[in-house]
Amino acid sequence: MTAKSPVTLDKADKIPPRERILAVAGELFYRNGIRAVGVDAIAEAAGTNKMTLYRHFTSKDELVAEYLRRCAKGEASSWDRLQARHPGNPLAQLRAWLNDMFDHIVSGHERGCPLVNAAVELPAKDHPARRVIEECKVAARAKVITLCRAAGLREPDLLADELNLMLEGARVTAQSVGTEGLGARLERMSEALIAAHAPK
Repeated sequence: MTAKSPVTLDKADKIPPRERILAVAGELFYRNGIRAVGVDAIAEAAGTNKMTLYRHFTSKDELVAEYLRRCAKGEASSWDRLQARHPGNPLAQLRAWLNDMFDHIVSGHERGCPLVNAAVELPAKDHPARRVIEECKVAARAKVITLCRAAGLREPDLLADELNLMLEGARVTAQSVGTEGLGARLERMSEALIAAHAPK
């Protein structure tokens, strides 16, 4: 599941300062990039000041880490919704996850996974956001493996990696050359991969 930016600037003035700062920062980080956005811009857009920002977050790095935790939490809840939509049917859950991903990628609003974007911008292994990114990605991979295994598909670890690599490539394609015909191609590719791992 793509971890989406869980924020909106709409109605930002109606929520408490900490939540408002997080909402605005997340929107700006996702839209413009983490390194391109300073705390002055965040404070101004949130209708507050740097003193208030630092009262809630000791540093920009801590704010970034908390933003990504929110993204990860949104991803976890998406898995719960898939299970509720297709209870007891792991193959249907897997296909629904893929279709949701395809829809998001070709929507025209896709700027990539915020966790992956952050990983590119924050290469230092000791950055507090790196642990959040790695834990979320490991958990997401494990969830796909679990679904593949529960669906009786062969080599579930390999299939999960193939599907994730396909999706990451699709995000790059959507952002670089556009989305025309991409959804249909992704559906065919995913079904071919699932069929290749079907029980013999």
